Amino acid sequence: MRQKIIKIGSSKIKQVLIGNQKPLVFIGGPCAIESKDHAFYMAKKIEKICKSLKMPWIYKSCYDKDCRSSPSSFHGVGIDEGLKILEGVRNEFGVPIVSDFSDPSDADLTGKVCDLIQVPAYLCRQTSILRAASLTKKPIHLKKGQFMSPWNMKNSVRKIEEFKNHNILLTDRGTFFGYNMLVNDMRNFSIMAETGYPVCFDATHSIQLPTSMGNISGGQREFIPSLVRAAVSCGINALFMEVHNDPKNALSDANTVLDIKYLKFILSQAKDLHLKRLEIQKKYGEDNVHKQ
Repeated sequence: MRQKIIKIGSSKIKQVLIGNQKPLVFIGGPCAIESKDHAFYMAKKIEKICKSLKMPWIYKSCYDKDCRSSPSSFHGVGIDEGLKILEGVRNEFGVPIVSDFSDPSDADLTGKVCDLIQVPAYLCRQTSILRAASLTKKPIHLKKGQFMSPWNMKNSVRKIEEFKNHNILLTDRGTFFGYNMLVNDMRNFSIMAETGYPVCFDATHSIQLPTSMGNISGGQREFIPSLVRAAVSCGINALFMEVHNDPKNALSDANTVLDIKYLKFILSQAKDLHLKRLEIQKKYGEDNVHKQ
């Protein structure tokens, strides 16, 4: 099946193409918007790294973290301030931006600013969310719920298509393995790619230990590099990682965000592996082994 290529961004900024034989794309930023200064600081750091690697990228950060484990946890700066900050990042660095929403009534405002609309994993089946995201007419970053099988994601895809949106990026962020544990099934990428849309790996949420510390989630960041290498080898088109300059003091996902000092190390390997995979694919062709 020939994979669809989706285009992120407008003519006013750097347009990013995701899918098929295109370069690997990085999607990342702090989990939550903490302040304008911090957002701009992180965008500048990421831009410098991606520019040095000649890697296309999209800035990600959320204005409202509605799925926090504790009511006392930081939930974000709110939609008005958050979108203003994201728009500033977009204009200053000329890079596409992505954020999500948890209330369908926020879709319109989010769609007016963001180039890519993210559907949170825990809401990936919610028809009202999928409809609202679709109607923004922006490409959709659809995350597979930790409770979902990869083959059942086609149902969420069909809902989006039913609402006349055919620009979708499917992402795996791990699957529940009992309580407080996520694992990655590398078959998920090939299975979700059967929808015809490009696929992405969320590395920093995949190593999460959900609510394992009572009222917050733990994480095993030491496994990020090996999981990234495995996912790239399996044919992902984009790599998602939340990054921070001071993880232990991050206001959201402090136990899972990647320290930005490691970002170039990981992206360099990911890019090299992606190019090698394309070279192997060109030499040997598609994996038409025991196709049903």
